[in-house]
Amino acid sequence: MYVVKSPLSDADLKAVAEALQGALVDLVDLALVAKQIHWNVVGPRFRSVHLQLDEVVDTARAHSDTVAERASALGVSPDGRAATVASGSGIGAAPGGWVKDADAVGTLVDALGAVITRMRDRVMSTAEADPVSQDIFIGITADLEKHHWMFQAENV
Repeated sequence: MYVVKSPLSDADLKAVAEALQGALVDLVDLALVAKQIHWNVVGPRFRSVHLQLDEVVDTARAHSDTVAERASALGVSPDGRAATVASGSGIGAAPGGWVKDADAVGTLVDALGAVITRMRDRVMSTAEADPVSQDIFIGITADLEKHHWMFQAENV
């Protein structure tokens, strides 16, 4: 059922829909992973890492909403359900239990790196199909790369 008719061709819409859905899944999972670690981080850098994790959560949540709304605007129903996120995310599982601050930082460096790689692929796959969605992916990538840099600088 199409509630909203997309201005994109069917082929372009398919490519953009896949990119938007993949980005939504990665961003929802990134927020969940960062929040899980946020609750469980321990160590001498607890406070700074704890606060930095919330910044990632805020960024991921804001961008996931933008991505989902872009999908809706194109007539694509976004799917952020837990089972969909669990089966489609490119991020590894968050560690359970208490997480030492250095390990927390390492986990976030890896998670952000995985999402950035996939986001850069989406930038390329939407270049011709939908420059508007591509622009969204470029902005997301820039924000995630900033977080990635800051977390990498934590463990030097």
